Amino acid sequence: MQLQLFQVDAFAGKAFEGNPAAVCPLEAWLPTEIMQSIALENNLSETAFFVPNTKGFEIRWFTPAIEVDLCGHATLASAHVLFHHLGYQDALISFDSRSGLLEVERVESGYTMDFPTDIIEEQSVDNLHKAVLGVKPLEAWSGKDDLMLVLGTETDVLNLKPDFQQMKQIPTRGVIATAPGDKADFISRCFFPNAGIDEDPVTGSAHTTLIPYWSEKLGKKSLKAKQVSDRGGNLICQMLGNRVKITGTCVTYLEGTIQLR
Repeated sequence: MQLQLFQVDAFAGKAFEGNPAAVCPLEAWLPTEIMQSIALENNLSETAFFVPNTKGFEIRWFTPAIEVDLCGHATLASAHVLFHHLGYQDALISFDSRSGLLEVERVESGYTMDFPTDIIEEQSVDNLHKAVLGVKPLEAWSGKDDLMLVLGTETDVLNLKPDFQQMKQIPTRGVIATAPGDKADFISRCFFPNAGIDEDPVTGSAHTTLIPYWSEKLGKKSLKAKQVSDRGGNLICQMLGNRVKITGTCVTYLEGTIQLR
């Protein structure tokens, strides 16, 4: 069996920026263990698979270690593959997922994802929060999947030296570190050792947690965000109540064929 494979840099203006995702279009679902093995072989933070359905497409995402409920950058990459490589003609793509309906629209500035807003609750800052980052955060917030720790400045986030062994003690998918940005409204770094990814370059799904917080904090519905990993990535964000919109651009790095025997 031969399958198409694309590697796309999401939230990137050129190659080697943003977050690389593998995208594998399918006509029908493969066994889950085969898709997990493909994701492990790709060894990227996410591999997305999608199949057509009556409403558009159904999408699933795998890290090298696990299947996840939501991935932003691989959804953006999947839309890019459909629009740019597979001849999808409509302006809007609907994806059914484990996180409900996700929509991606082709716009002049790239692609805009419409995702459900995370519900966040404030926690008391404790010693484990300080241990995982090496510095005591100002605030701690829990979302559906991730713990968000708020620091004072962009420099504080840039200088973090996380302890990933300590981080694995936190029973969440990952840890988001964030602060006000020097040029963007807010910046972040995202760590997912429990999902097999120490630091993710640009994390669309984390912004379903970040946008509600910073929208309330800054009193703004439209925000500019930057994830300040080594590769880096820029996101344009909108707060729409129980939904958020996240806009970014993509660059295709690789087109190939998977050989399954």
